[in-house]
Amino acid sequence: MTDLARTSAKGTASSPAVGMISARQIGISFSPDQPAVLEGLDLDVRQGEFVAVLGSSGCGKSTLLKLIAGLLDPTQGELEVVGQDDGRRAEIGFVFQDPTLLPWRNVIDNIRLPLELRGFPVASQLEAAGQILEMVGLQPEDGVKYPRMLSGGMRMRVSLARALVTKPDILLLDEPFAALDDMLRQQLNEDLLAIWEEHSQTIVFVTHNVSEAVFLSQQVFLMQSTPGRLVDQVQVPFPFPRQAALRGDAEFARLVEDVSRRLRETVA
Repeated sequence: MTDLARTSAKGTASSPAVGMISARQIGISFSPDQPAVLEGLDLDVRQGEFVAVLGSSGCGKSTLLKLIAGLLDPTQGELEVVGQDDGRRAEIGFVFQDPTLLPWRNVIDNIRLPLELRGFPVASQLEAAGQILEMVGLQPEDGVKYPRMLSGGMRMRVSLARALVTKPDILLLDEPFAALDDMLRQQLNEDLLAIWEEHSQTIVFVTHNVSEAVFLSQQVFLMQSTPGRLVDQVQVPFPFPRQAALRGDAEFARLVEDVSRRLRETVA
């Protein structure tokens, strides 16, 4: 992808101001003999905003994240990802569904890997990794453990920490909690919101869980498939900080049902 001009101003989680991601009629095809994976997709995400993308399996949600991250190039349309007002390229953190930790490296060494690859001094790598370790709810003694010694939830926390260690402007999460049990998933949802409220990253969170999307985000984008495009947008009115008790609220249940109905209509 051609590097684009990237500018921004400081925003807040509660009042996003400056556009960070702007997609206009983007599409991508992997083969001329196959249908387009995405086509005619429009998306706007503002600085400090937390948005969720919902859709059925295979509709192109992960492909959309890879386009935003620059891992793929669109074959049509325009995609702009905005960085800081000092002119530097936007910093992007990516959390995949699988933690993808290196089994021969301990937790601290997995977390500091992005800084190591960029040539940061080892002392600053270790300091940053230690700070992030605590931020994601792990203990200092966890830093010397290897992935095989960790639970699924702990491995995902390490994956999140690795994505955060570079202090990204934009955090992309591709169904990161899908393989976890519901109780742990809910806890990690709450932990992620606490991190976002404190640090105000722009977050795009892909999921197929309607309740999770509504609990986390300020707005939910609904995606249809063949080809993939965003076809609906739902504003989530609940204020922050959001507590676990929100999931038992009648208004929350009504909104989840409304979003579920709209999602069913995208595949009808």
